[in-house]
Amino acid sequence: MILATLEQGSAHGYAVIEEIRRRSRGSFNLPEGTVYPALHRLELAGLLASDWVTPDAGRRKRVYTLTPTGKKALKERREGWAEFSRAVGVFLEPDKPWAA
Repeated sequence: MILATLEQGSAHGYAVIEEIRRRSRGSFNLPEGTVYPALHRLELAGLLASDWVTPDAGRRKRVYTLTPTGKKALKERREGWAEFSRAVGVFLEPDKPWAA
């Protein structure tokens, strides 16, 4: 979800949290203590890059950006999720014709 959130552009950690909450219509209300360590791990893995930004009227924030490796990982994860969803669908709705 974090990679998909940053696909639209760079954002600081709290903005990522708010966007996940908004896009999930409140279903995912992730605490900062969950998201910030995940952002750090994704950066260490090379999927994100970060930079410190100081807005004209505000305090310094770390802004995260999806890297080319992160874009590739997001594509692979979407494909994996689609396959997983289809497989679960076969069990939950066995009479529904699922696309191969």
